[in-house]
Amino acid sequence: MAHQRGWHDVGMPPRRRVDPRLGRAALDAVRADPHGAAPDLVATAVRFTLDELALASPGRSVEVRVPPYGAVQCIAGPRHTRGTPPNTVETDPVTWLELALGRRTWADAVAAGAVRASGLRADLTAVLPLPVDPGSRV
Repeated sequence: MAHQRGWHDVGMPPRRRVDPRLGRAALDAVRADPHGAAPDLVATAVRFTLDELALASPGRSVEVRVPPYGAVQCIAGPRHTRGTPPNTVETDPVTWLELALGRRTWADAVAAGAVRASGLRADLTAVLPLPVDPGSRV
């Protein structure tokens, strides 16, 4: 049986799950009222920023999880193919959005126990905050 090539074999970026216009609108709503934003807006903002992370830092060596809304693989390096990847990051939606927007530092979130990171490549300091301002990427 022949191997079927996928986007990961040919270097194509992952497809977006969230329309950038909807994602930016949700992110704006969360920025305006971080603790009062509707759950569906928080979910959209999280998924949008995870998409942005995967596009800004393509690869498959780190898995970033923000339950219950989503997870992405990112960061160039050795890729894993089965089971739990050796480099994982997991956090809650509010902390993730604070990190993505630059309202909280990686070091602070890790020290406070708001982020669980394991593996040599699981430090996202170099890729956060994300470039999610209007017009930064479509």
